[in-house]
Amino acid sequence: MKKKLLSLIMTGALVMAMTACGGEGTAAGGNGGSGAATGSGELTGTLKLGVIGPLTGGAAIYGNAVANGTQIAVDEINAMGTGFTIELNAQDDEHDAEKSVNAYHQLQDWGVQAIAGTVTTTPCIAVSAEANSDRVFMLTPSASATSVTEDKDNVFQLCFADPNQGSASAQYISDNNLATKVAVIYNNADAYSTGIYQTFKARAAELGLEIVSETTFTDDTTDFSVQVGDAQSNGAELVFLPIYYTPASLILQQAAAAGYAPKFFGVDGMDGILTIEGFDTSLAEGVMLLTPFSADATDERTVNFVKTYTEKFGEVPSQFAADGYDCAYAIMAALQFYADKNGGLDVTGMSAEQLCDILISVFTDADFSADGVTGLGMRWDANGQVNKEPKAVVIKDGVYVGM
Repeated sequence: MKKKLLSLIMTGALVMAMTACGGEGTAAGGNGGSGAATGSGELTGTLKLGVIGPLTGGAAIYGNAVANGTQIAVDEINAMGTGFTIELNAQDDEHDAEKSVNAYHQLQDWGVQAIAGTVTTTPCIAVSAEANSDRVFMLTPSASATSVTEDKDNVFQLCFADPNQGSASAQYISDNNLATKVAVIYNNADAYSTGIYQTFKARAAELGLEIVSETTFTDDTTDFSVQVGDAQSNGAELVFLPIYYTPASLILQQAAAAGYAPKFFGVDGMDGILTIEGFDTSLAEGVMLLTPFSADATDERTVNFVKTYTEKFGEVPSQFAADGYDCAYAIMAALQFYADKNGGLDVTGMSAEQLCDILISVFTDADFSADGVTGLGMRWDANGQVNKEPKAVVIKDGVYVGM
């Protein structure tokens, strides 16, 4: 069945599937009743997959990108005609922890079997605690704090964990001689931002990068004149921004107004800055960031995904869209991996707990890996963190270009 599935993926005009590598693995236990091996060796049935993220509000760019990317993957999978399909249900949490938990409960009432989410970190921390207790499998596309997966065997990350982003950013800045004097502006009220800052600082010290300015802000900050002024007065050649795109856009505006033009280097939370309504994208010219996805890549998977996304939604997909896309395929690939080893699998009517056991066993299997638009040969460790290579991009003429 795996060869048949791969053939369909490679010949489909718009299909870029996540694939499991071969080898002997450990089967998941507790798969009796609904969802038992079919004896056919095939993956069949309909999976009820939920997405939770901000579809409205200030972080809606992230949530809608994930939902859109996931929908494209689901449409492609359902068009394969293999006997396996996905029913998708996207819920809005407005980037609010309490509303995210409410959205999770709505998905439970619907009969959700697995979740691609949540999209942002603080809501994901709240939902992952509930899902861990209920034994519902979660693969978050973009909630990168280590506390999302910590002590929760059912939660995995498709995105880089915060420590990896911080240390990789410092390494890239050092390896490419981008600066010796660095300023950092981070959100001390946000787990995502603080986590990246801490590992960046530690790695920068090891590499001999001098942090000459460290300033913070909170979620309601709109005036960054103090932070920008401190970086400028201390001679920072590069400003590291482990933050989301909204405050980053304000910092770029206020730095330009102050006549301060250092290099700016961000992380995946800044992806989306070019789509902010009313933002002058020329202010982001030359901004660099690390991301697992570059829309200008020339491999077949990326080219087809970008083409489909652009035609359907009228804009170039961000890293968040790519993460959502890869989440659906990674879950399908894991179920196919299990079906190959256990005489088939019918997911229709399977309990979330049964499916959780299966997916945990596969994602932690040393023989399982997945290819997608955000990485080739992706593997997961027992802590739920993914291993894949980051890519550096720079904004040129209003688009992201691989470095």
